[in-house]
Amino acid sequence: MMRFAISPAEGLLRVLTLIAGIQMAASSVAFAQTASQPKTTGQTAVHEGNPENGKKLFAAYYCWSCHGSMGRAGGTAPAIAPSTRTAEQLIQYIRKPARGMPAYTSKTITDQEVADIAAFLKSVPPGPAAKDIPLLNGLNQ
Repeated sequence: MMRFAISPAEGLLRVLTLIAGIQMAASSVAFAQTASQPKTTGQTAVHEGNPENGKKLFAAYYCWSCHGSMGRAGGTAPAIAPSTRTAEQLIQYIRKPARGMPAYTSKTITDQEVADIAAFLKSVPPGPAAKDIPLLNGLNQ
């Protein structure tokens, strides 16, 4: 019989992490099912993003876990805000990403939801310049 040498605290941490992951996944699914669908003009979907909804979706889909709370980095992925990408460009990218990001199909997140996230990322103001951060200025002296 194989035994694994982990402490009770580490075992508890693993269980709690698993439970938290399951809860986050369940809340994402529930939110995605109630989120808005694309607006139509009678012919094609309109991708006029709503930045307020985009901010909520950025949190609900856990984009922040890799891209940081405002999309300015801080996780395992690069900064994506402030963004110059159009909604269509972001939709194209997340459907077939170039690097380590997983692909998100339209069954996972709608085009309108991505358009809302794109609008949010465009609304994020740039961070302060390094010269404007007093703590960083003290390092150069």
